[in-house]
Amino acid sequence: MKYKIDWNFKMKGKQAVLFSSDWLDGELALQVGQYLEKSGKAAEIVFSDEMGTEWTLKEMTKLLAEIEEEPHDVTVYFDGGFDKDSNRAGLGAVIYFNQGKKKYRLRANQLSHELETNNEAEYAAFYFTLNLLEELGASRMTCEFKGDSQVVLKQLEGEWPCYEESLERWLNRIENKLSQLGILAKYIPIPRKDNKEADKLAGQALEGKMINSKMQIL
Repeated sequence: MKYKIDWNFKMKGKQAVLFSSDWLDGELALQVGQYLEKSGKAAEIVFSDEMGTEWTLKEMTKLLAEIEEEPHDVTVYFDGGFDKDSNRAGLGAVIYFNQGKKKYRLRANQLSHELETNNEAEYAAFYFTLNLLEELGASRMTCEFKGDSQVVLKQLEGEWPCYEESLERWLNRIENKLSQLGILAKYIPIPRKDNKEADKLAGQALEGKMINSKMQIL
């Protein structure tokens, strides 16, 4: 999650001037806020996140201490593969996140027998990542979702229309789950070559190799 700071700059004998910062990581935003307060030149320091929620300096300090032990700084890679001959779909997901002072990677896949097209498999893979995020306890945050399916990402973003009923159902399920988790999604299309981990997991699911692993990374 990124945070912005608004504050009034105080000048003796003159009207206060309102300043706003760029979007900052939580730890840096808190450090800047603390510096502003100690300077004695700032008043009415307010922090706001990308969802529009606001905090005072005291509330921001408490918030960051609470979320430090929760999953944060989450980046998700997803991919879906569809086998027309067997009408089976492989779903692959890779999730990078921080928790405490450590960084982790979660790799998981799933086999589905209920889908009919490759686009539907891509939607199902995205929804699969949301279930994994829910199991991790990730909520009330911004998450980046990266995939090589322009159709899914552009439709979720609202840039492309969705005319197929089967995809519309997946889109609604995803939007409801995002709302339930309090996740602000950022959709980032990437080339297929940059999505190799998730693609491999989807392929392994079609081969019957099921994976669900979490490991600390450097």
